[in-house]
Amino acid sequence: MRTLAAALIALPLLAAPAAAQRSGTYEVTGTTLDGRPYSGVALLRQVGLVSWQVLWSVGGAEIQGVGMTAGNVFSVAFDAGESTGLGIYTIASDGTMTGQWTVVGAPALGTETLTPR
Repeated sequence: MRTLAAALIALPLLAAPAAAQRSGTYEVTGTTLDGRPYSGVALLRQVGLVSWQVLWSVGGAEIQGVGMTAGNVFSVAFDAGESTGLGIYTIASDGTMTGQWTVVGAPALGTETLTPR
């Protein structure tokens, strides 16, 4: 019974979103899969306890995705045209998210930093 109670107490701690991540506008900087730099803007909107809608505007293109937080990790899947993209970021205490991304089947990784405005 004690083990069950401890698990139930810990569950909200595992599911709670990182306090520093918030809905809003983020400056985007990164590198493409072939290492070229890019920049743009991302809009994040929380749509559930730990779920997010993401809209990037980069290089004249708009990219839509969905994400999830788990502690200080933000994971996102996005529509990359004919492929699906995946990104994993670490959320810093100031809300900045730094990570890597790729598309399914790609032989490389890109990098990206999202900085709250």
